[in-house]
Amino acid sequence: MSGFDNFNTDFYQSSYSVDDQSQGGYGYGNAENPYNKQYSQYDYSQPMAYSSPGMMQPQQPYTGQIFQPTQTYTPSASQSMYNSSFDDEPPLLEELGINFDHIWQKTLTVLHPLKVADGSIMNETDLAGPMVFCLAFGATLLLSGKIQFGYVYGISAIGCLGMYCLLNLMSMTGVSFGCVASVLGYCLLPMILLSSFGVLFSLQGMMGIILTAAIIGWCSFSASKIFISALAMDGQQLLVAYPCALLYGVFALISVF
Repeated sequence: MSGFDNFNTDFYQSSYSVDDQSQGGYGYGNAENPYNKQYSQYDYSQPMAYSSPGMMQPQQPYTGQIFQPTQTYTPSASQSMYNSSFDDEPPLLEELGINFDHIWQKTLTVLHPLKVADGSIMNETDLAGPMVFCLAFGATLLLSGKIQFGYVYGISAIGCLGMYCLLNLMSMTGVSFGCVASVLGYCLLPMILLSSFGVLFSLQGMMGIILTAAIIGWCSFSASKIFISALAMDGQQLLVAYPCALLYGVFALISVF
């Protein structure tokens, strides 16, 4: 055992002493250490100061009016131009090509055969009125027990195509297919009167034949007058009225028989 004690004292023999712990061990107790100064100078006995949410500064009161918020920004130049562009746009019906004033003027031109037609208005492609008149013609035929909607639209399409080819050969300026369909559709209005008379009495007698011939002449004369005015075809009204009379004669046959 004495040999072990000697070995133990020899093994742990060092110049380090327990009294040195009070000094800055490993350099932490050095007076020049800034961290030691920081923690040694702080007084933990004082309570920590913090601000609660209720102690926040009060907000500024709202000075505006209810439902009338104050404008916090001014629109830029691009936004002003974008908003003003909606004011300059035409109405929706005018963009779709539906003008009730022109429709009324065309209707009066057809109902008054001796009235001078306005070429600038008649040269427009307006199919709203013709569609309504075709539906009205088919409806009056339906009241007399004749379901002829397919024949009405089929004959109308073939007749418009034939008149389109004929007028382009006869006129120097030319004409569009929509203009031909518009004029022929508006001039179908007297034929609606004939089919309405067919609901009340028979058109197969002498009075019916005279009335049918007068309606055919009325439709063809109105259509030829409009075509001559719109296409500047002076002196060719009879040449244009003949194929129009053939077309409206087919509609008259549908109304009579």
